[in-house]
Amino acid sequence: MLPVASSTESLRSHLPKKTFTNQTLFISDLHLSLEKPQITHRFLSFLKNRAVHAEALYILGDLFDTWVGDDNFMPPTHKIRKQLKHLTDSGVKVYLQQGNRDFLLGQRFCQQTGVILLDDHAVIDLYETPTLLMHGDLLCTDDLPYQAFRIKSHSTEWQHNVLSKPLVLRLLVARWYRLRSYFHKRGKSQDIMDVNPNTVIETLRSHNCLRLIHGHTHRPNVHSFEIGGQTAQRFVLSEWHNDKAEILCWTNNGYRTEVV
Repeated sequence: MLPVASSTESLRSHLPKKTFTNQTLFISDLHLSLEKPQITHRFLSFLKNRAVHAEALYILGDLFDTWVGDDNFMPPTHKIRKQLKHLTDSGVKVYLQQGNRDFLLGQRFCQQTGVILLDDHAVIDLYETPTLLMHGDLLCTDDLPYQAFRIKSHSTEWQHNVLSKPLVLRLLVARWYRLRSYFHKRGKSQDIMDVNPNTVIETLRSHNCLRLIHGHTHRPNVHSFEIGGQTAQRFVLSEWHNDKAEILCWTNNGYRTEVV
């Protein structure tokens, strides 16, 4: 594992410039919203000054705190769309998975930004190692009420019904859902909201992978375990905060965590 860089600038001063062309970045759980201007500013700066040096960027869900439809251009979505388009136009591949907060992100958003939408389970060849990418909510199978809501909210009928409502109404309902979700989480144990280890193993087996990268749980760590006598790893991405944001960077030499 390479050393952790304290900032993007310090990383640039210690590594050869050529290492910035062949690297893949992973982020998740930014929860961008009008109420979080510092995180939005940090993300826009990251796209302009750091991500532009990568080969690819993977955003593994909950880029936005809520998403009520691709027709929503309320701040700060316009600036974010614009900067993502600049990044993809520069040649950086940007991939996006829907999270539990922004699962209504659709093809219109992707067309406007050049971002490529991924399925809930996406297997990539990460420097010759098959790697499974997920947001992570599907791994929290002990949280039965959430899993039931997820099935309902991902149905075509439910989404069509929501998106057919006026934008103003959708924005109001989204605020109510966020408030309700906050109080529901306070009544749940942390273990219920974390991944189920058996689900993790079954999911990796079903996709023939020994490496998993995901977000959602806000418990950044690297977990090692065994599957059929082979070593497997689970990389949990960090939630972004006003004063700190972490990214996972992979190169041919391995991985490192950076603070941006």
